[in-house]
Amino acid sequence: MHFVFDGVFPHPELADEDGLLAVGGDLLPQTLINAYRIGAYPWFNEEDPILWWNPNPRLVLFPSEVKVSNSMKQVLKKGKFSYSINKQFEEVIQQCRNIRILQEGTWISPEIVEAYTSMHYLGLAHSVEVWENGDLVGGFYGIQLGKVFFGESMFSKTSNASKAALIYFCLHAMQEGIALIDCQQSTAHLMSLGAKEISRSEFLEHLNRFI
Repeated sequence: MHFVFDGVFPHPELADEDGLLAVGGDLLPQTLINAYRIGAYPWFNEEDPILWWNPNPRLVLFPSEVKVSNSMKQVLKKGKFSYSINKQFEEVIQQCRNIRILQEGTWISPEIVEAYTSMHYLGLAHSVEVWENGDLVGGFYGIQLGKVFFGESMFSKTSNASKAALIYFCLHAMQEGIALIDCQQSTAHLMSLGAKEISRSEFLEHLNRFI
């Protein structure tokens, strides 16, 4: 088992078969930056030590490859939702936490909320919000380094809100020069929107190129 010392991580290819790379360390901004630069991210239960993951394969989405189904095109055409970025970061991360608590428990502990909120104030963590009739009904948050956005968690209170958030963000990403969205783990929901699996080594090549 590898341990984090003073924000220094082992080589990402040293992660075990489950993707666990290291244990320990802290959630200070520089530690998080060091982690994301090599594709690692924290994911752990509140009562456990900090666990750092770097899975293989990795799920990613190239913004220009986002898939919009015919039904979603109709939803977007009707103008049901409006969108914003960084308008309600703290509310978005809290909603992500609340949704997970209701479902199966959450890794978004108060410690995580504090750490990523600090990253937001530093201009490194961002939120995407989806609104319906003035109510926040969906969104997600993550870290951006260079031209890479590392998605962390999303929530949806109404049908299609999280899909609309990601589609909107892909359009925004193309305008802003964001080349890659890291989706971390594979889900049918994200793959239906155009995300695909690549090897860890290929993912690291993208990080070296785009950060």
